[in-house]
Amino acid sequence: MTSLDHLSIAGSAADVRDAAWTHAVNGRLQTGNVGLTFGVGGNGLSSMVFATSDLDKASRLLERRAVPGERKGDRLVLSREATHGVPIELCERQERAPPSPLAGSDEAAAISTLDHIVVRTANPERAIAFYAGPARARSRLDRSNPAWGSRLLFFRCRRSCGRDRARPQEGRVGPPDHLWGLSWRTPDIAQANARLKAAGIDVSEPRDGRRPGSQVFTVKNHTEGVPTLVIGGIGRW
Repeated sequence: MTSLDHLSIAGSAADVRDAAWTHAVNGRLQTGNVGLTFGVGGNGLSSMVFATSDLDKASRLLERRAVPGERKGDRLVLSREATHGVPIELCERQERAPPSPLAGSDEAAAISTLDHIVVRTANPERAIAFYAGPARARSRLDRSNPAWGSRLLFFRCRRSCGRDRARPQEGRVGPPDHLWGLSWRTPDIAQANARLKAAGIDVSEPRDGRRPGSQVFTVKNHTEGVPTLVIGGIGRW
């Protein structure tokens, strides 16, 4: 898996119609590093789709790593048991799609890239074993703070990043993991915040983020039920 190709978001027919803005191409929006596709049925994040240069080779390799998958058209759908409940698919992609054109905004106020995806887990050791093992993602951070009430685990797959937010729980197995939320990056957080407010989106005021030097704000509606954070500044873990 070379990078995160796109995220699939599901909703009601009306939600999907509103989400697939007029500047989307065939129902897909593309930021600088990841795409978004929209479908009907369910609600919220429905799958992560990673890119690979050779789907057949990736299928054989994952099978050897005890992560079986099933071919469905041009996708390889990984076993939910092997991914601990997280819907993960692979597609064959040689080049990344170009970013969608901006609609009524400038570069500084736009959402430029995906910073990370949040996966909720009650079993952090199991998550580490999967993402750093068969998925071959690089571990970038493992940090706990009593004030957060959780443990943050960051993994990077070349040009994309995922974060596990682990809640303490007794026992070694625990319930399935699930896709939970998205954090996006913007060049100018004040301009992005003002633009969304002007468009009628309910957003919080910018506040200091957990990363030193960063600011964040929360998007409270029009997100298909996906908890959404926008990050600005130069903060890095």
